[in-house]
Amino acid sequence: VEGLAKVYDEKRGGFGPAPKFPQPMTLEFLLRYHQRAGDKNALEMAEQTLKRMAYGGIYDQVGGGFARYATDNNWLVPHFEKMLYDNAQLARVYLHAWQITGKPLYRRIVEETLDYVLREMTHEDGGFYSSQDADSEGVEGKFYVWSAEEVRNLLDEEADLFMLSYGVTPAGNWEGHNILHLERDPEDIAHQHRFSPELWTRRMGLARQKLYQRRSQRVWPGRDEKVLTAWNGLMLAVMAEAGRVYERDDYLHAAARNAEFLYNTMRTPEGRLLRTWKAGASAKGNAFLEDYAYLAEGLLALYQTTFDTHWFDWALELAEEM
Repeated sequence: VEGLAKVYDEKRGGFGPAPKFPQPMTLEFLLRYHQRAGDKNALEMAEQTLKRMAYGGIYDQVGGGFARYATDNNWLVPHFEKMLYDNAQLARVYLHAWQITGKPLYRRIVEETLDYVLREMTHEDGGFYSSQDADSEGVEGKFYVWSAEEVRNLLDEEADLFMLSYGVTPAGNWEGHNILHLERDPEDIAHQHRFSPELWTRRMGLARQKLYQRRSQRVWPGRDEKVLTAWNGLMLAVMAEAGRVYERDDYLHAAARNAEFLYNTMRTPEGRLLRTWKAGASAKGNAFLEDYAYLAEGLLALYQTTFDTHWFDWALELAEEM
């Protein structure tokens, strides 16, 4: 904790200079240390980082989910590629932050991120895809950025509040375009306009839905549709845990389907795991240690949610195999 404090960015969150990576396991450590030791500084470092990432351009303010890292100190300009393993670990750390603090922001980020995965990163048989590209039509970030004119035409009377909230200007903040990000705390914006934060959340939620529908008509970034056992284990764990904590049946269903898919597809008759699968071909490649470890951990999370002993038994089998 002392070491992290030395490289902690008090103003903008995160650790060390740009490029800034989310470091979800560091944040998990700080949350757990706070829980065990009552260390307020550990919680402050974790919370400031979580909040600034959630407000920044590294988070997809329209569609949910996180990009790999930010190229600047303010979490504004991401490398726009989205990875399954980042979103699995980040959704889980935001879930734990919500359990500790009860702050609505953290729950919103968890649910928007997992909803994004179910909507855009899930094969019909239950496997989770690996990543989405940064580029579309050969241009990095083109799918994600906006012009002020586009936003104004789309949102009409809601445009002024949205542009103020999400930092949209005619000049733009990146190569003449706008990467959406929250300029200030929503509570401050709502107070300035004399309405409740809840009303701001509802109004901006509807506005972001309109932007998502418009964005869906653009040329989409490419998607890496291979299913990797290890990364699926990470997403399985948070789907199961969030389903339990938030009583979301869709997350529980996705977790169970994923576990069934992995059991039927990524396992040899002798019980060894395979590494990778893509539609139209058989799973291949001997699994690595991370595949066994992350999948076993995901299965334990699913067992703790459903108490179906099949998943506990498979986790035990994987541990024996390791």
